Amino acid sequence: MTTDATYMMDRGPAVARMLHRVGRWDEALAVLPTDALAERAEILVDRYWWRLDGAAAAAKAVRALSPDDPVLAGYLGAQVRYTRLLFSLGPLPEDLQQAREAFTTATADARLAGWSTFWLGVLADNIDGDSAAARPAYQQALGQAREQGDALLESYATRHIGAHLLEQDREQGITLLRRSYHLRASLGARPQTAAAALTLAGELPPGAEADQLRETAGLTARELELTWLLRAF
Repeated sequence: MTTDATYMMDRGPAVARMLHRVGRWDEALAVLPTDALAERAEILVDRYWWRLDGAAAAAKAVRALSPDDPVLAGYLGAQVRYTRLLFSLGPLPEDLQQAREAFTTATADARLAGWSTFWLGVLADNIDGDSAAARPAYQQALGQAREQGDALLESYATRHIGAHLLEQDREQGITLLRRSYHLRASLGARPQTAAAALTLAGELPPGAEADQLRETAGLTARELELTWLLRAF
């Protein structure tokens, strides 16, 4: 008979992916095999983004991955740099340039092309203040997401396209924000769903739907300790 410990060891990466998706980063790390360097780095970088702590652990995991997969390590390291820049967490002078270079390099990797294009868009949008450069990046990322069947990437691109549309076509913009929210909810991506709920609520007229979305977002943000999202309440 297979013991619970043996079962968890055999299924570790799959269980870790599930826990990662729902925002249980520490539990996901606990079930990973010690040699799962890529998965460990991805989880720690994502945890840093949502909780804004554990920067040293994320950077260490990225360094450990670098000899085996330098492109993925560069891509994840660029996310760490972007997080520092966006939230003013002691950014380094070279963060912007190195993040842009790493994301650009990763666009040539089939595993990372769509996501890297998206991240180049948010760098342009949120750090450079260049929405004209950001919009085509989001559209390209959306096309790649649909080609690859990556619903999470589609939700990210759709959310940012929707936000840009609000000034020109408010109804269509809200439609896209709502689609992003539903995509994330259908995937069970709890941190992302909470963020999308709060964004959508902020664009809806006062009423029961907006209140419910804010309540849901707040409950999830408190439970998962989503630091930057909690600041919005």
